Amino acid sequence: MNKIKIGIIGYGNLGRGVELSVAQQPDMELVGIFTRRDPQTIEPQDPVVKVHQINEAQHFKDKIDVMILCGGSATDLPEQTPEFTQWFNTVDSFDNHAEIAQHLAKVNQVATNAEKVSVISTGWDPGLFSLNRVLFSSILSNPHFDTFWGKGVSQGHSDAIRRIEGVQDAKQYTIPVTSAIEHVRSGQSQPLTARQKHRRECYVVLKEGADEHLVREAIITMPNYFEPYETTVHFVTQRELDEKHSGLPHGGFVVASGQTGVDNQQVMEFKLDLDSNPEFTASVLTAYARAAYRLANEGQFGAKTVLDIPIALLSFASREELIQSLL
Repeated sequence: MNKIKIGIIGYGNLGRGVELSVAQQPDMELVGIFTRRDPQTIEPQDPVVKVHQINEAQHFKDKIDVMILCGGSATDLPEQTPEFTQWFNTVDSFDNHAEIAQHLAKVNQVATNAEKVSVISTGWDPGLFSLNRVLFSSILSNPHFDTFWGKGVSQGHSDAIRRIEGVQDAKQYTIPVTSAIEHVRSGQSQPLTARQKHRRECYVVLKEGADEHLVREAIITMPNYFEPYETTVHFVTQRELDEKHSGLPHGGFVVASGQTGVDNQQVMEFKLDLDSNPEFTASVLTAYARAAYRLANEGQFGAKTVLDIPIALLSFASREELIQSLL
């Protein structure tokens, strides 16, 4: 079997999760990890895997089939996905919903010109939740959607805080409002605002000399990420953050309520409960790397989303095996 050759850009929690996931795939092998840090400071979980400076990645364009991009959506992926798609088929987890269409258009131009495939905005929201929204809306008449996240650590929002000047480290918890959950599960379709559905709780370690007031204001006024929500900011020590907030659980669910026939109310729900958000998200990226490889082999170049890709392309199993065992 010719294995799919995988590269990883970025070796944070998500990158480590991708390394674990690739090791579990019978049709994949990890060629290398690429980082902005000193490669000598990185210890892969598999000591055989080589670590390289990120600016060396271009030299592997004939050795890697799919590059999985594990940077953050705030500043990394808007630049890295178009850049690396010049040389590789790519997969990312860009999760700023308000800017997905713009990101898709930018990456599509590069991917089409380079004759590469780039699957953007994979993961679970956007990603698996997006698939279920389309499924639910195709079945129910004029459905009303609600999506809840948490309680859990949002990697994207935590990363956005860490990018603020004066911040040394941070964790952000997304917490659903219980009364809002009860409201939508009962089938009520009255719209709820973002503030009514979730609140955000931030634990932040400041760099020495940083202005607490300025950092707090930068967080709570950040468009899309924090401004629409009730946001609480706690300033803690690095030791307290490490001891009390080291885990990365998350989850959430998407609910659709709508009618069939004349007056029958139906509720559909898809839920995730995750011990490790980065490992789960990494596993989704890895599955879509397989799909990207297959689409590239078929000459279906350009930028794709999860809505464009047949689900069977994600699986190692053949179509016949899937029909026999899972249909």
